[in-house]
Amino acid sequence: MRKIAVTVLAMLALGMTGCQREDHGDVAKLSGRMFVFNYRVAKATYLVTLQPLVPIREGSTAQTEFENPRGGTPFSTVEKLFPKTEKVVLQSPPIECVKKGRPYKVTIRLNGPDGKLQQTIETSITSDTDQSQLPAKPLVVGPLYTPNPEVFRHDGSMDMRPVQDCPA
Repeated sequence: MRKIAVTVLAMLALGMTGCQREDHGDVAKLSGRMFVFNYRVAKATYLVTLQPLVPIREGSTAQTEFENPRGGTPFSTVEKLFPKTEKVVLQSPPIECVKKGRPYKVTIRLNGPDGKLQQTIETSITSDTDQSQLPAKPLVVGPLYTPNPEVFRHDGSMDMRPVQDCPA
């Protein structure tokens, strides 16, 4: 009887430790990446999606660095992650000077609630459209989508020039 009790206790102990996340494997996998060009407001952004592979713990964060297509310091964002999220969406601030066919680097650091790094994901995003196709100024202004007078001038001319002074 004592032997059976010890065996049952040992099995329970093994089962309990098996529930803990000990392997430190991947927290999420890359599920999508692209550039978003919004012609209406004349803005371009990076958009990256992740699929969680394990439950996200309350207080976890994603720190993302997006290469600056204009050059210089990368854009950095920190997003709070939520436990019941089925898809994590990471978006950059507005960017300028995206070139068609050129890969741009993105680094994502997933941190636990204690701030400790759990996973790093490095990828790149290549656009199939050159940002020179996007006007530098929004086409509309205000909540009623009023044509932007800086683009659609009163004399009938239009200023559809792209962002200027982009690196070659």
